[in-house]
Amino acid sequence: MVHRPDESGRDDGRSPAGLMRDARAVFEELTEKDIESVSAFAKDGDGWKLLVEVLELERVPDTTSLMATYCVRVDAQGGFLGYEQVRRYARGQVDA
Repeated sequence: MVHRPDESGRDDGRSPAGLMRDARAVFEELTEKDIESVSAFAKDGDGWKLLVEVLELERVPDTTSLMATYCVRVDAQGGFLGYEQVRRYARGQVDA
């Protein structure tokens, strides 16, 4: 069975892809920051957890820009529960 969004284009929250799209949109609206990527997306109890990468401070050269990882949580229906910053790093930094 293929899940489809309703006529408004908004997902009803049952598909993982729809949950991710809706969570991204709410996070970006609340923080006024654009998500550059989703680095993790997993079931978390009765809901979902996303780790998103966000540009915090743009610098030149780009490899010195400051990035942040945020943990975003939504319930099983896609309701936004909250977010927190879990890491801040230079874009060019490599994890050991």
